[in-house]
Amino acid sequence: MAEKIQAKGLGVFERYLTLWVGLCIVGGIVLGKIAPGIAKSLDGMSIYVNNAPVVSIPIAICLFFMMYPIMVKIDFAEVLQAGKSIKPVGLTLFVNWAIKPFTMYAIALLFLGVLFKTFIGADAVDIVKMPFGLDLPVDAVYGVGKVIELDGVKMLQVPLWRSYLAGCILLGIAPCTAMVLVWGYLAKGNDGHTLIMVAINSLSMLFLYGPLGGFLLGVGRLPVPWQALVLSIAIYVALPLVAGFLSRKWLIAYKGRDWFNGKFLHFLTPITIIALLITLVLLFSFKGETIISNPLTIFWIAIPLFIQTMLIFVIGYWLSKVWKFKYADAAPSAMIGASNHFEVAIATATMLFGLSSGAALATVVGVLIEVPVMLMLVKICLKTQNWFEIATKTQRLKK
Repeated sequence: MAEKIQAKGLGVFERYLTLWVGLCIVGGIVLGKIAPGIAKSLDGMSIYVNNAPVVSIPIAICLFFMMYPIMVKIDFAEVLQAGKSIKPVGLTLFVNWAIKPFTMYAIALLFLGVLFKTFIGADAVDIVKMPFGLDLPVDAVYGVGKVIELDGVKMLQVPLWRSYLAGCILLGIAPCTAMVLVWGYLAKGNDGHTLIMVAINSLSMLFLYGPLGGFLLGVGRLPVPWQALVLSIAIYVALPLVAGFLSRKWLIAYKGRDWFNGKFLHFLTPITIIALLITLVLLFSFKGETIISNPLTIFWIAIPLFIQTMLIFVIGYWLSKVWKFKYADAAPSAMIGASNHFEVAIATATMLFGLSSGAALATVVGVLIEVPVMLMLVKICLKTQNWFEIATKTQRLKK
C-alpha cells in the first residue's frame, strides 16, 4: 500500500506547498482589505456556548476535509505488524511524546517570550476565544488573559507572544503527518515502518494530545479546559478517523483495492491541500494588518519552529545510530518526529483560540516551512546513508 501511495513522490500541490501558502498570505491580506466582512461572517457562523463561539461551522467543514483524506489512506491492519520492528516504533513514540512537546515549549518560550519579545511587542495583545465551558464576567482574569466584550461576545485578551507560543505548543504535540509517507519514500526508507507509525501516531493522539496540550498550555499560562481539547480531538481526529476507517472498509469491499488506490485516493489527493488553502486565505484575511504592521512576524515564529525541527531530527537520527538501526528504519524514524501534523494543529488552534488568533497564525507558519525543511532533511539522510553500514550493504546486495 505504501508504495502505491508514494510511487509518484511529491505531487504538484505538495511540491509547491510553500508557494501556495505564500500566495494564500497575499490573497488573504488582499481579501481582508477589499472584503473584510467575508471571513468574519464565516467565522461568526458558530455554535455558541455561554455566549462564546466554540465551533465555527464553515471552518469545521473545511478542516474535516483537511483531515479525512489523510485518515482514509491509513490501513490499520498494518499496525499489527508493528511487533516486527519494536525498537524503531518505540524510539519514534518516545521522541514524539516524551521529548518533542517539551523541547518545543522550551525553545518557543526562549525565542518568543525572551529573545524576540521586544520585536513582537512586549505590550502587544491578541483577542482569542473564551475557553470552552467557562462563563466568566467581563474584566475577570483567566491565566494571563482578561475577559473583554467585543461586539456583544465575550473574548479573552492575552499577550500576543503567548498566543504565538500556544500555536507552537499545538504543533509540538502533533507528530507525524501523512506527508511523512512521502518523506520516507524519498529518503529510501522502510515504507512499511513509516505507514505503521502514521497509523500508531493517529491512534496515540486520541489519548495523548489532550493531556499534553492541556498541561503545556497551562504551564504557558493559557489554560484550556480539558473538555475543549477532548472536543477538538473528537471533531478533528476521531471523527475523520472513524469516517476514514469505515469508508475505506466499505469502498474496498464493494469496489476493490485497485479502484480504491488507483482512483479514489487519486481523487482525494488535492482535497486536503485545497481545504487547507481555503482555511489559510480566511486566516490571513484576519491577520493581514498584523503582518503588514510587523512583516517580520512570520520570521520570528519560524525560527524556533525551524530549530525545533532540526533538533528533533538530530535526536532521532543519532539515537537510531546508537541503537544500530538499519538506515531504512533510521531515516523515517527521525523524520516522523521532525515532521508535524499541521492539519491537526491548525484545526485545534482555530477551535480553541479562533481563526483570527495568533495561535492559529503560528500553526500556519509550520505549514510554510514544512516542505523546504523536510526536503532538506531528506537530502541529509540520503547523503549520510554510509553512517548505517549494515543497511547500506543490504541495499547494495538487493541492487
